[in-house]
Parts: sequence; structure tokens; C-alpha cells
Amino acid sequence: MSLDIPGSTGMGDLKGTTPDDLAGQMRRPGGKNLKAEYPRSSNELLAGYLHLARMIDKARAREAGVNGDYIYPCPLDKAFLSFLEVNEQDFAYAAKTRTDDLILEWLAVHGRHRSKKQIELWNAQMLERGPDDDAKWAYFKKTRDALDATRSDIVTWIALLDLEEGREVPRRAATP
Repeated sequence: MSLDIPGSTGMGDLKGTTPDDLAGQMRRPGGKNLKAEYPRSSNELLAGYLHLARMIDKARAREAGVNGDYIYPCPLDKAFLSFLEVNEQDFAYAAKTRTDDLILEWLAVHGRHRSKKQIELWNAQMLERGPDDDAKWAYFKKTRDALDATRSDIVTWIALLDLEEGREVPRRAATP
């Protein structure tokens, strides 16, 4: 039963808007459909962090049910979350309900503060992170060789992800 109040149009100027559009509410970010496109590269920096932009894309896609074969939280995501001491479910909810800039603000409140030097060291470790046991190396080599058997120089997860997603991966110098 609705009330018939003369001159009332319900929401007035707000009629036709959604709660996410109302003043004081956050506009929900549009997530990438990872069934149709790739997440951002782990090499993309966001607020000085490697991998954060990719993790946001994957968390949003999972929350929207459009993550395809992408896994959130994968081992690289878990490493990042551990570094900042953030819970994976809390981060997923933050990614679902906030823009990238608002996620950075959320991390500043809910994550462990890290110095610029700590972030640089962590980024360097991420760039060098490769398989850490024989089974993972076997999977890694099989995947890499199926993509491009000439790229034996690719030995890190981030480089393999970029190769798999068709991004340019600079050749590494051979180690003596």
C-alpha cells in the first residue's frame, strides 16, 4: 500500500538514482570481466607497490563472479597481504566497494605501514620470485615452454604471467 500525498513524488530529484549514487555514498567501481580481458600486470605500480593493481582487479572480479580462471588470493596475493598484514576477505570487500584511490586510503588505515625502503625491497623480492620446489618448477617450465620454448630466460612468476597474457617481457641476461 502506498500513501497518496499530494505533491509528493517519492524521491523528488533523487528519483531514478541508485543508493550508490546518493550523496555520502561511495560509487562502486566497475570491475574487469576477467573472463574477457586480462587483469593489470603485476609490474604495474600503484602507490609504489608492484602487484597491488592486479590483485585489486582479481579481487573485484571474484566478488562479481567474473574471475574466470584467475584466482584470488593466489600465492602472490597472499604474499602481498601478508606483507601489509591485511586479511584477504577484508581486502576483497574493500576492493568490491572502493575505487583504487579509496583502497589506498583503506590500506593506510587497515594495513601495516611500510617505509619506502621496505616497499622497494619487497618489490625487488616480488620481481625475483620464482617456483620454490621441484613440482612448481615442473609446472612453470611446462607452461613457459608451451607459450614460448625459446624463453628459458623467464624464471619468475611475474614474467611468466606477462608472457601468458601477451605482454612484452624483456629478455634477461644469462647468468654466468
